Amino acid sequence: MTEATIEPSQRRNLWQSVMPYLEKESLAAFFLGVSSGFPFALLAATLTTRLAQDGIEKSTITAFTLAFLVYNLKFLWAWIVDGVRLPLIGRLGQRVSWMIVVGLFVIAATINLALADPRADIVWTATSAVLLGVAGATFDIVIDAYRIETLKPYQLGTGSGMSQYGWRIGAAGAGALALVVAARWGWEAAYMTCAVFALPAMLTALVLGEPARRQIVVAKRGLAEMWSAVAGPFAEFFRRSGAFLVLAFILVHKIGDTLANLTFRLLFDDLGFSNDEIAIYDVGIGFWALIVGVFVGGILYARLGLKRSVLIALILMAVSNLSFAGLASLGHSNFGMAAAIGFENFASGYGGVVVVAYFSALCDLRFTAAQYALISAGASIVGRFLTGTTAGSLIEALGYVNFYILTTILALPGILLFWWMMRTGLVDAAMGTAGEIGEGDARADPA
Repeated sequence: MTEATIEPSQRRNLWQSVMPYLEKESLAAFFLGVSSGFPFALLAATLTTRLAQDGIEKSTITAFTLAFLVYNLKFLWAWIVDGVRLPLIGRLGQRVSWMIVVGLFVIAATINLALADPRADIVWTATSAVLLGVAGATFDIVIDAYRIETLKPYQLGTGSGMSQYGWRIGAAGAGALALVVAARWGWEAAYMTCAVFALPAMLTALVLGEPARRQIVVAKRGLAEMWSAVAGPFAEFFRRSGAFLVLAFILVHKIGDTLANLTFRLLFDDLGFSNDEIAIYDVGIGFWALIVGVFVGGILYARLGLKRSVLIALILMAVSNLSFAGLASLGHSNFGMAAAIGFENFASGYGGVVVVAYFSALCDLRFTAAQYALISAGASIVGRFLTGTTAGSLIEALGYVNFYILTTILALPGILLFWWMMRTGLVDAAMGTAGEIGEGDARADPA
C-alpha cells in the first residue's frame, strides 16, 4: 500500500528536514544540476559576448535565441530515452548508458561550437549552436529522469533545491570560466575547457548506478508498438482522475510570474537605475535571496508536505509581482529595488523547489523522461508566448503599476485551481508513482 508524498508521519523536527540535503541522493542531484546548467549558459550570455566581440551584427546575434527553442520541444523525443535500449553500453543500465552517451554528445557539440568561426561562416556557427541546444536538451531529459528516479519521495523537495543550486553554479561557473579563458587563449579554448562541466553528471551516474526506483519499459518493435511507446506516457497520464485539471494548472500557474519577469530590466532602465545599481541589487541581492529561498523551500516541503508548501509558493510568487508595482510607484529608490528584487528572488527560489518537486511527483516511473519533459515544457510555453507577444504593448497601454497589478491578477486562477484540487483530493488522485511512498522509500521515524 502506498500513500501520497510527505504525509504528517513524515514531518518531524527541523533537523530531520535539513538531513535530506546531506544524503547521497540529494548530493547527486547537485552534481546533476551542474552538468544541466552549463550548455544553457554557453548558448546564452557567453555566446552573445563571443559574437559581439567578433563584430557580428546585433540583429544576427538576437536571432541565435532560436537555439533555445529545442528546449521547449524536447518532449517530442524524450520517449526514446525511456524506451530504447542502447547496444553494448546498455548493459550499464538504461539511465546510466544514456547519461554517458548523451554526455559525450554534449562534449562533442561543445567542441564543435568552439571550432566554428562566426566571422568565416555564421550559418555553420548557428547550426552548431542548435546542435548544442539539442544535446543540452537531451542531457536535461536524461538528468531529470535520473534525478526523479534516484530521489525518494521525501527527498523530492531538497533534491529539487540541490539541483537548482547545481544548475546555477554550473551556469555561472561555465560563463565565468569561458570569459577568463577567452581573455587569455581565445574562444576556442574557452568552449573546449567548459566541456568538462558535462563530467559531474556522467560520473554521478557511474558511481550511483541505475536508479533503484527505475521501472523498466519493455523494448518496442514494429510500427504499432513504436506508436504505443510514443503515446503510452500521454495515455497513462490522462487516464488519471483529474488529469485535465492538473494539465490546466501546469499551463496557467506561472503565467503572471513569467509575464512580469522579462520586464524587470525595462522598469529599471525607465526608472533611471545605473548599471552599477542593477549589478548590486538585481544580480547581487537577487542571487543570495534566491539561494535562501531554495534552502527554505526544501525545508518547508519536508515539514509542511507537498500540498501546503505548493499553495504557499503560488501565493508568494503572485504577491512578489505587487512589489514591483510598489517600486514603480516609488520611482528611483535603492531600498525599494532591493526589497522588490529580494522578495521576488526568494519567492522564485522557494517556488522553484516545491513546484518542481510536485511536477516530479506527477511522473509515472515507467515514463519519467517523457512525462517530465512534457510537464516542464507545458509549464513555460503559455507564459513565454504571452510575454513575447503582449508584455511591451501592455506596459505602454497600462503603465508599470497597473501592469504588475494585472500580472498578480493573472496568477489567481492557478492559486484557486490548486486550492480546489487540494480540497477535492485531486492532487493526490492524480499523483504519479514517483510521488508515492512505498515501504522502502519512507524515512525511518525517530524513536
